[in-house]
Order: sequence, then structure tokens, then C-alpha cells
Amino acid sequence: MIYLDNNATTAPDPRVGEAMLPFLGHEFGNPSSPHAAGRVARGALEKARAQVAAFLGAAEDTVLFTSGGTESINTALRGALAAQPEKRHVVTSAIEHSATKNLCRQLAREGYEVTWLPVDSGGCLDFTAYVQALRPDTAIVTMVWANNETGVLLPIEEMACVADERRIVFHADAVQAAGKVEIDLGRVPVHLLSIAAHKFHGPKGVGALVVRPGLGLPPLLRGGGQEGGRRAGTENVPGIVGLGVAAALAGVALPVEMPRVTGLRDEFESGVRTCFPDARFHGNPSYRLPNTTNFALPGLDAQGLLAGLDRLGVACSIGSACTSGEVDASHVLRAMGVGDEEARSSLRFSFSRMSTAEEVPAALAALGQASARLRRDGLGH
Repeated sequence: MIYLDNNATTAPDPRVGEAMLPFLGHEFGNPSSPHAAGRVARGALEKARAQVAAFLGAAEDTVLFTSGGTESINTALRGALAAQPEKRHVVTSAIEHSATKNLCRQLAREGYEVTWLPVDSGGCLDFTAYVQALRPDTAIVTMVWANNETGVLLPIEEMACVADERRIVFHADAVQAAGKVEIDLGRVPVHLLSIAAHKFHGPKGVGALVVRPGLGLPPLLRGGGQEGGRRAGTENVPGIVGLGVAAALAGVALPVEMPRVTGLRDEFESGVRTCFPDARFHGNPSYRLPNTTNFALPGLDAQGLLAGLDRLGVACSIGSACTSGEVDASHVLRAMGVGDEEARSSLRFSFSRMSTAEEVPAALAALGQASARLRRDGLGH
């Protein structure tokens, strides 16, 4: 299989699995237990905390382990709102991941006022509009660092600086950004930041939320006193170990591998333009992740292309979400002014440091075969 759906999930690095194995077997202690087995587990957990902190340029005691990006985002927003009951305003963007989008919709149903900032045709946010949206009763700003569909990057450092100056809590959803662009929380003044291990060659079901020191954040999950009383529940030691190793490996690989990945993506895009002169690419080409491309092939059904590529051994994704068997055009592409028909003809290819040069021409050939078959079957024009 040629796997080019790395924004959905990445293949675990073999070294991550090797590090996890002992904690799936003989090193099974509970990190809250006072005996030797518990101390081994506790030591592994704290080593992982240090690795994640180093990866993000954060202090170790600011790293809170969670079950992944969705829990981290919910903890950040629910906690910030609970800590400021007098503030009822939330600022976000129109291109957020569904974890944020659906939570903000729920908050609106609960009586919070949510400001959804628009983006331009390239997926970029108007900074002036952002500044004007901030109010004295704004409890939290939550912004995606890198959009999962187009890869477009938002100016997180600049936005966080403004929020910090106005004493407004700022949360960055860095789930797609971590491991692909440099993150240094010593320089970027975000108050809360979410990551998920499986986006940078770690295991699924584990992530972290970085909480700036001094920020009172009530726990989302209540029970025992784990994670310094900030997140109840026995820690997922094997997963956390995997997260730590994945973070350490990603930090080393980023400056070397991401330029190479950029080259693979650019070569692929050049091939698409040659084979499909009418292809329409989505997202600002200058401000995006190094691994992501999103484009429409007008007149061709993206679901049909996806199925055809799958039969040919190529994995990618469509720029839409399926709900109850019905295809709904991507809210991200809609926010960028892309029409429903074009949105439903859109594909996303996302590379990783495990992608190879040989996969680019093979994927292009498969895309050509899949499109030709659609046209031959009368499903394209």
C-alpha cells in the first residue's frame, strides 16, 4: 500500500512499539502504587513527560497526559470556561477540526456566544478581524495551528501575543502541526496547547495538553488524584511511553525530514498539474504544512476516485465527511468559498517522513488510472 493519508493517522515508528512492549507485558505496574513495580511505571511516565516537554519547548510540570486531541481540546475549553464563569464569549475560526467545531456548537446551545472568524479563499484568517473580535467578556480563543484538510497555517504566535496582552486565555489545537512545524512554547505565548501521538508516528488513544503555569484549569474528568489532580484515571503507561518516544524522534527528524517531505509533496503537485491541467488546488501555497495537498479534479466524483485508488493500493482521503451515508461538502472548503460540487470533487493527499520518492510517480499513475476508469464508466466528464 502507498499510504498518503497521514493527516488521518501515521504509521507507528517501530522504535515506538519497541519502547511500549515492556509496559504491555512484565512492566505492568500502576504508576500510583508505592512499590517497585509502581515506581518503574512512574519513572517511565515522567521520562515521557520530559520528552514531550522538550519536544514542545515547555516545562515538564505543564504537560498533562490525555487520551488524545479531542479530550485535550474539551479539557482546555471546558476548563477555561469553568474557571471564568462571568465570561461567556468564545472566539474561534470557521475552519476548525470537528472536535472544536462541534464543542463550540454545543457551547452555543448552552448559552455561550461564539464568534466564528471567516477565512479568505486561501484559507487564511484576517488578523484585523481577529483583533476586533476580542472583547472584555471573551473567556477563551481556540484556534487550529494547522488545518487538517488543507494544511494551511494560522498565525498562532501573533494571535497568542494579542490574547496574552489582553489577559484572554488562548488555546492552540496543534494536533496537525506537531512534528511537522517547529513548536517552541518558550517563544509562543499560548496558554493551552493540544497534541495527539498518532499524528507523528506514535500510538492512537494518547495525547497531551500543555497548561501554562498559574492557569487555574478545573479537571474535565474527576476521580482519583492522577496527573497532579488535573486528570483522573489510571494513566495509560504504554501509550504515554509511546507518546514520549514519538515526540523525541519527531523533534530530531523535523529539521531534516520535513524539507524532504516538502519536496515529495511539491513533486506530486507538479505531476497532478501536468496530468490534470484543470485541477484546482485549495489553500494558501505559502502558509501550509510541508506534507499536505488538497485539490479538486472537476467533473470527477471524489468518492469514486477514492475507491478506485484504494483498489490500486493508494490510500488518501476525500475533502468531505460522511454522515449517515450522506456526503456533506467539507465545512473547511465551504468556508473558503469553494462550491459544493467542487468540494465533493476534492482529494487530500498527506505525506510523512516514512513516505518515499518512489511512491510519488506510483501514486500519480494510480490517480491517472482511477480517473480514466471513472470517465470510461461514465462517472466523469
